[in-house]
Amino acid sequence: MKTKSYLPIYLGVAIAIGILIGSFFNFKNSTSSIFKSNSEEAKIKRLIDYIQHDYVDDVNTEDLLDGAIDQIINKLDPHSHYFSKQDFERDNEQMQGNFHGIGIQFIIHNDSVVITKILDGGPSKKVGLQAGDRILKADSDSLSGVKITSDAVMKILKGDTETKVNLTVYRHIEDEILDFEIIRGEVPISSVSASYMLSDEIGFIKVDRFARTTYNEFKNALDDLINKGMEKLVLDLRDNPGGFMDIANKIADEFLEDDKLIVFTKNKKGEIDKDFATDKGDFEKGQVYILINENSASASEIVAGALQDNDKGTIIGRRSFGKGLVQQTMGLGDGSAIRLTTARYYTPTGRSIQKPYDLNHNKEYRESFNKRFENGELVSKDSIKVNDSLKYTTPKGRIVYGGGGIVPDVFVAIDTTQFIENKYVNSNLLNRFSFEYVDTNRKALKNIALQDFISSFDQDEEILNEYFSRMEITLPIPNTKKQIVKRYLKASIAQNLFDDNGFYKTIQSNDKMIEKVFFLDSINDEYSN
Repeated sequence: MKTKSYLPIYLGVAIAIGILIGSFFNFKNSTSSIFKSNSEEAKIKRLIDYIQHDYVDDVNTEDLLDGAIDQIINKLDPHSHYFSKQDFERDNEQMQGNFHGIGIQFIIHNDSVVITKILDGGPSKKVGLQAGDRILKADSDSLSGVKITSDAVMKILKGDTETKVNLTVYRHIEDEILDFEIIRGEVPISSVSASYMLSDEIGFIKVDRFARTTYNEFKNALDDLINKGMEKLVLDLRDNPGGFMDIANKIADEFLEDDKLIVFTKNKKGEIDKDFATDKGDFEKGQVYILINENSASASEIVAGALQDNDKGTIIGRRSFGKGLVQQTMGLGDGSAIRLTTARYYTPTGRSIQKPYDLNHNKEYRESFNKRFENGELVSKDSIKVNDSLKYTTPKGRIVYGGGGIVPDVFVAIDTTQFIENKYVNSNLLNRFSFEYVDTNRKALKNIALQDFISSFDQDEEILNEYFSRMEITLPIPNTKKQIVKRYLKASIAQNLFDDNGFYKTIQSNDKMIEKVFFLDSINDEYSN
């Protein structure tokens, strides 16, 4: 049997699209504008027409174009990216910090749509929907007892602002059926997942990404903690992949004195654009600890680099990812878009923290975690390789390096005990078990305070053993592994029962970087006295 290959067509379209993209991105040359008739545009149109009308087999030209564009973009640097219409819509929701809908999180559980969280500021919060409610119907659409996907549920529940949806829900905790009329609206997607006081003086803010709404969320959290007496802040940027550069600059501005350089960019023409701190900073006198790890990238590194190069605060953790490229998102006219690298950014001392990349080896670039683990730099600071030719000096004489991420001031090794076999921790099963436990015991758990939960929950390990039984794990198991599972299970239950603050407060009971903050703070207090 012969198999058909669309590779020649695919490559042909890719080449044609390459010509089109080349003309598109020369945007300062009006004679080559994509919107004007030219030979390249005519060539592409002719090629697509031939495929649609004359090619022997039916071909989905939209998929063909998506694949061709994706192939071209993948030949550029590792951070330029093509988004299909659907992918771009999802990404845009995350980065804009909101979507239009009813404001819930849910899971499909035993053929039921079960609400797991009511989002603050959304329409569902206003009408009184609760976590644990089962959605039976949405208008005329039955959502109970039928095989339905999460995507299908989202299409039903999402919609334009000011449109109405009538829900029928079963409230498990009270064993009754209720009806709700909900007017869809704008629902915020939080990017500051946690903020609270670690002690009487030390506050904690966790920033997950730098979305369009992140600065306002961060500022509200910062002001709230200052009002609670915060004098020192732990800014957690671990696993933060980045986002909008201007939002990162505004957050860095909160810590830096007026006119301090935050970051500067340089494009292919050598044009330089600088960003400076303003007089708007509300924590310029406060002590700040910035937590980073190997997954802290881009805008996270802008903040960490700006503070490090201006001798502000202490960077704690492991070498960051090393992304010093600036992207610009550009629509392609049909809802799809590309995110194209248009410049490089530099920290105040003039260093580029972009790690080296080979255009032909993007996969190896993205899998650098394995390489870092293998060469030992995640467990030993001495294994971090720096380039002496890329050495820079801060105003106070601190040595910093370019060429591959932000090297922390204080190193904290990765906790290798966290690499626990899947037979002990299966994230999907653990999350489902946690939800089911809270859902079954919601009435009994209703009035428990978070601090009481952290200090006393499951001391006899009955719930932990039930989880192991569900996982079909034979007891006993090594105590080190057992305690790790216990901590993650407890934190997952806390997240279901309380919120993200509950998760982080619970999981931080064995957080080596937080422990390092308290150690350094005690030393600083002794030195100052």
